[in-house]
Amino acid sequence: MITPRTPFPTSGYFGPAYFCDREDELIQLKRNVRGGNSTTLVALRRIGKTALIRHLYHNMGKSYLMIYVDILPTESMSELLNHFAAAVSSALPESSHLGKKIWKYIRSLRPVLTYDALQGTPLISINSTPEESKQSIAELFSILESQSKPVIIAIDEFQQILNYPEKNTDAWLRTIMQELNNVSFIFSGSEQHLMQDLFMNPERPFYRSTQMIKIGKIEHEKYRKFIVKTFEEHRKFVPEPVVDEILHWADCHTYYVQLICNRVFLASGKRINSELWKLEATKLLKEQEFVFYGYREMLTKPQWNLLKAIARDDLVLQPTSSEFISRHQLGNPATVLRSLKSLQKMELVYREIDPNGDRIYGIYDVLFKRWIT
Repeated sequence: MITPRTPFPTSGYFGPAYFCDREDELIQLKRNVRGGNSTTLVALRRIGKTALIRHLYHNMGKSYLMIYVDILPTESMSELLNHFAAAVSSALPESSHLGKKIWKYIRSLRPVLTYDALQGTPLISINSTPEESKQSIAELFSILESQSKPVIIAIDEFQQILNYPEKNTDAWLRTIMQELNNVSFIFSGSEQHLMQDLFMNPERPFYRSTQMIKIGKIEHEKYRKFIVKTFEEHRKFVPEPVVDEILHWADCHTYYVQLICNRVFLASGKRINSELWKLEATKLLKEQEFVFYGYREMLTKPQWNLLKAIARDDLVLQPTSSEFISRHQLGNPATVLRSLKSLQKMELVYREIDPNGDRIYGIYDVLFKRWIT
């Protein structure tokens, strides 16, 4: 396992020492895998769902074959085949029995094979029609099904299949899944309303076919203990009240907590105080200003005003209510609703369901929220 440059990495998985909490979710995922049950994992972007999948893989050991594929960049069945084939080939040494079998099949498809310059992982491009892509993916599943070890396949940003030009991709994949006994799936996604529609809508093929797990933010107290301990292990002292300030500023959102702690770690000596982390936070916001001004240039005036209003209110329960609209001078409900849908589509605003079952809206970018307020 590679050691990160600081004990607060902002991407990748570096082992349990750099991973905070998620104990309950890990237990449930293990149970699902051992029981042969597939799982739907839902979380906001950058909250840590991919790291949790990697953490699960680390904990399951060598008795399972584990494959991870992120399909967010894909836009069609043929691109899904390319990413899936690359993920399968990366998970298996070519010298192994199964690896030889997989590579023999992939080469039979006459791919264009290159390698990622940074990670050295294979990049596969196969020229195929949608039907040929389906047949090839099904064949890869069949090969995996036939081997002795149980297989776990995590498909990240699974809601992306809804954007494919090929219709009923979920129905086709569900049909394939039903024939597999040695393969279980983790379907993860960051767009909660789309994932809910895929897995909780009775009219959808995947209805009630998986165990649902929603990942929230790490509890404040647990995160505080982890941060204090991690700094201490590297001979740096940070008072708990200072960590509380950091967690509040970063909204306990995993990526932004890691980001500010990463910066503080690099900038600090043996003792860390409020002035230091606030200086780093100010620098961070200043560095991101061109991005935030870019939002303003990209959006219409009603969209920009609504984005600022949601950021200032932190979380909004009824964005089309007369109280919210009049307080922020947003015009009329129809305009707000159109702007809201556009901001969600651009993934600047998210919608999720709170513990009371109500829809709430918030800003994805915590740095933008702090900058605007």
